[in-house]
Amino acid sequence: MGVALVWFRDDLRLDDHPALRAALERGLVPVPVYIHAPDEEGAWAPGAASDAWRRRSLEALAAALERRGSRLLMLHGPSLGTLQAVAALTGAEAVLWNRRYEPHIEARDTRIKRQLRQDGLHAESFNGSLLFEPWEVETRQGDPYRVFTPFWKNALAHWRPRPLWDAPARLPSPDLAGAPEGRHLDAIVPPPRPAWDTGFWQAWAPGEAGARARLQHVVEHGLHGYAAARDRMAEDGTSRLSPHLHFGEVSVQRVAAAVAATGEAVPAADRQRLLAELGWREFAYHVLHHYPHVADQDLDPRMADFRWARPLRATLEAWEQGRTGVPVIDAGMRQLWQTGWMHNRVRMVVASWLTKHLRIHWRHGARWFWDTLVDADLANNTQGWQWAAGTGADAAPYFRVFNPVSQAQKFDPQGEYIARWLPELAPLPAPARFAPWQHPELLRRYAPRYPRAPQVDLAAGRAAALEAFAALRAGRAG
Repeated sequence: MGVALVWFRDDLRLDDHPALRAALERGLVPVPVYIHAPDEEGAWAPGAASDAWRRRSLEALAAALERRGSRLLMLHGPSLGTLQAVAALTGAEAVLWNRRYEPHIEARDTRIKRQLRQDGLHAESFNGSLLFEPWEVETRQGDPYRVFTPFWKNALAHWRPRPLWDAPARLPSPDLAGAPEGRHLDAIVPPPRPAWDTGFWQAWAPGEAGARARLQHVVEHGLHGYAAARDRMAEDGTSRLSPHLHFGEVSVQRVAAAVAATGEAVPAADRQRLLAELGWREFAYHVLHHYPHVADQDLDPRMADFRWARPLRATLEAWEQGRTGVPVIDAGMRQLWQTGWMHNRVRMVVASWLTKHLRIHWRHGARWFWDTLVDADLANNTQGWQWAAGTGADAAPYFRVFNPVSQAQKFDPQGEYIARWLPELAPLPAPARFAPWQHPELLRRYAPRYPRAPQVDLAAGRAAALEAFAALRAGRAG
């Protein structure tokens, strides 16, 4: 039998794996290969939290392959040269992989595909991570979308679900006698030292089995009422599928199919809301593909002259460490540090605080999230921050400034989320947890180490943001 290298990247699963399926259907013995080459990812090499997750996900994938009689060859080095060497040593006739859509990676993969074909190998890539290719949905004029609602309406009108595929219980055992030995996982993605990620794994189970278990939980227990529950900070109301989707531990097709299969057992509004969240992910990749500069620059060129504040290190550190003096923001930042994840509603509030009340450019927040989120995804992270800052596609306008106190009162009415992540404020009566600076005696008595006041007065910060935006508009008008 012939041999095909199956190049694993951010598709760390076996089911619904187009590249693996193609190798098997063509009668080729798949040689699973993972190449760790973070230096090839440009300015957005994976962050620390992402690598902590990747390590465990690779471990799970390697075990799943061994149970099926195969083996994951884990290597470190330049991707092209490594693929060429392994192909030569195994006698492979094909190299197959699932596409990635980050601009730097797209360009690299195009060069790799061209060279492998020049070498006489069959090199082919597949869509293994999206419902739609970023170039498949376009306006009537043939342009990319910049607004979500018409994008998703058009996408749904053309959606034809692809059949799901379960990997066989046994895989052909590759002959790796001449192949490189591969490296131990510790040498490729070293474990954190000290083990700062310990708290992550109380809430997460990286790997395909963990992803499928989480999806089952969402369908059976989390979908009914999802449209409203997803905004409540203290509840397990979000899907929490984002890291599993980012690392490709479950296919987006399988998630969409599981949601659709619930039928009338779940209110249509709840099904449609979760599918729309998948749609936002699709939209993020659509925008990143067509406007590759957005990872570092404002999509809206009108914001290029906005008067951002100079980012003082002490101000940024207080935000990063959850010491802003605004409880819902500090709770979110501490949840992020301890678990590698933050509730989506809170993400919007903390991003609004940084970009509007403090007027610090969204790139600083995006970089911190990139290093600390286990679901750090270039398309989603960029879109989320540009949305919050009012600089991106379908963005909240800059003059929309979240009030963190009213947001907490509305979506954490008993202050439970705040008390969980800021235990020093738990002794305060629930109404006092939202704005403790308004209750100085209680704050002094129960939480003497908590900041006495916010980084910036809420009203003054909002006014300064609006003034800066008005100055920008006046400058354009002039």
